[in-house]
Amino acid sequence: MNKFIFYILLGIGMLFTSCIPTKDLIYLQNKNGATSEASISEVMSKPYRLQVNDVLSITIKADDPKLVTIFNPTNKGETDNVGSSLYFSGYTVDDHGAIRIPVLGEITAIGYTVEELRMKIEQKLLDEYFKKEANIFVIVRLAGFKYTINGEVGSTGTKFLFQDHVNIMEAIANSGDIAVTGDRKAVTIIRQTPTGTEMHDIDLTDVNVMKSPYYNLQPNDYIYVKPLKQKTWGTGKTGLESLSTIVMLLSLVTTTLVLLKL
Repeated sequence: MNKFIFYILLGIGMLFTSCIPTKDLIYLQNKNGATSEASISEVMSKPYRLQVNDVLSITIKADDPKLVTIFNPTNKGETDNVGSSLYFSGYTVDDHGAIRIPVLGEITAIGYTVEELRMKIEQKLLDEYFKKEANIFVIVRLAGFKYTINGEVGSTGTKFLFQDHVNIMEAIANSGDIAVTGDRKAVTIIRQTPTGTEMHDIDLTDVNVMKSPYYNLQPNDYIYVKPLKQKTWGTGKTGLESLSTIVMLLSLVTTTLVLLKL
């Protein structure tokens, strides 16, 4: 009887420790305990600098469209230069860090921001081909904001968003949200920079995460959501699931004890 009571108490203990508490599931909580709402300002990340294999959309315009036709041989209008077609019609930064533009030839792009590259192309056109009166206008954009997400989310894989800025909350929402068994308190961001690879964990249950330089993503970031220990234990995500598991274990233990006494 004492053993049976022991197993009952053990089961109750497991029930309380194996469930996933609500505070581990709610995003952006005010953990400072302040009663008044404080404004939280996002920390803007450093401007993204182009890397090898980035794909760019480059359009050159002028008052007289005929003057720049030769620079846009595949451009049938800006609306055609969106979506997956840019993989074929865009300008890819090669292994040497350069792009090749008709007539202009090879231009170094790696390490530049999109705005710096735009100014560089525009200046080259004015220096070598046009006068200021031509009103040359250059548009340079990344062919979509690319990031990769893996782990405990609804939809893993490489994602593309056609916008300039993406934060971690938008990326997760676009990936089907973090599963109940995902660890929101230690989401790992892996980022490639000109100086090497950076890896950092952020706590999405804390509102102050918006002050982190990793809250705003950069193109080519890798996001990994680790599983909670409850998933490893297999005890269940809710109290009811845990109770079912415990009842099953207690039944197994009781049956074993009865068989041993026979």
